[in-house]
Amino acid sequence: MASFPTFCCGLLEPCLPQQLVLPTAPSNSVFRQSLDGLADNPLRRTWRGNKQGTIELGTVPTFDNPYEEREWIKEHMAAAFRYWGKMGFAEGAAGHITVRDPVLPDHYWMNPFAEHFSTMTKSMLCLVGPDGYVTKHGAQLPINTAGFYIHSAIHKTRPDVKAAAHCHSISAKAWSAFGRPIEILTQDSCLFYDNHCVYENFGGVVLAQEEGENIAKALGPKFKTCILQNHGLLTLGNTVDEAVYLFAALDRTMQSPSSWLRPPAANWSQKDHHLEGGCRIHCQDYSVVGEHVCQLPT
Repeated sequence: MASFPTFCCGLLEPCLPQQLVLPTAPSNSVFRQSLDGLADNPLRRTWRGNKQGTIELGTVPTFDNPYEEREWIKEHMAAAFRYWGKMGFAEGAAGHITVRDPVLPDHYWMNPFAEHFSTMTKSMLCLVGPDGYVTKHGAQLPINTAGFYIHSAIHKTRPDVKAAAHCHSISAKAWSAFGRPIEILTQDSCLFYDNHCVYENFGGVVLAQEEGENIAKALGPKFKTCILQNHGLLTLGNTVDEAVYLFAALDRTMQSPSSWLRPPAANWSQKDHHLEGGCRIHCQDYSVVGEHVCQLPT
């Protein structure tokens, strides 16, 4: 019997155009973009207003009052879950998002167990303490044990991020079975250039602290996205909006036919097609935009 990847490609083959244009070797005259004369801040490179400078791009707000920031976070968490519900990412009781609390930094907000994403409101969110138990400051509802083990380890080892998102979307589950990273073949996928990893040691439902710590180690000190083999995706962000945006963007990349079909020539590579420099530029630009701008529809 054919292996799963070969079997999949066999099913896809009749759907492909009859005259499929394959990648060709690049010419010697390749246009390379330069950052000369552009703003140092990548965010400033991506938009422009009027000549008077009165049109500004709205970004994530800053707060002097941590209690006001807490309410903003909870509102955006509820919107994030509803967005996931709209995207069809719900899979039974699986899936969780956590965000570090600005009032009690060693606590984090988390969705209750067995509540559908599409029904989430901010009053349903639970505040979890460092010991992994629901505190009195949020909803008095049970949480997912696996979610605690995964997210507590991440919040402990990655103080640079505030939010973590994980669920079992269809595309993520299918791609994760291959146990390999995505190919950086399009501009949108540059968001994940040198910014994603694969956690290969799947041990079933996470019910032990060690498994969560191993996932955190796979992410290392800088990656914000991780493919959990035979499981799903895990994404991080400085806001819940960024973490959920990264999740959806990676899920869409996994849906692309260019991701499922490897380049036909064994000697074809990203460097051969001069993507290396462009990937670095776009990854930097996309990351900053995602961190400061990405806000979910409410």
